[in-house]
Amino acid sequence: MENKLCLECQTPVKGRIDKKFCSDYCRNSYNNKVNKDSKNLIRNINNRLRKNHKILSELNVSGKTKVTRTKLYNNGFDFNFFTSIYKTKTGNTYFYIYDQGYLTLENELFLLIKKES
Repeated sequence: MENKLCLECQTPVKGRIDKKFCSDYCRNSYNNKVNKDSKNLIRNINNRLRKNHKILSELNVSGKTKVTRTKLYNNGFDFNFFTSIYKTKTGNTYFYIYDQGYLTLENELFLLIKKES
């Protein structure tokens, strides 16, 4: 019978024939190392989306507000991160971060709106 070694710590594995790790700790540690790069990318994107959502929520307390581009930038808003785009029949393009959205107006102004759920 072949002695299998744990993929993480190289100690002998006892138990089922298809078992790859000696413990839950080693399994978690191994998978965290393997998926580190993709998890960091996703975590960073989610953090940006969360921050953008928070900024829009704090600036748009009434459900419909106009703000300047400068005010959004000064709060750390990143226009590269949003969750969806909605184009109206009249050609307006709304960018959404979950339920918070914005529409580009003239003179560096933005209309902030909250989607009703």
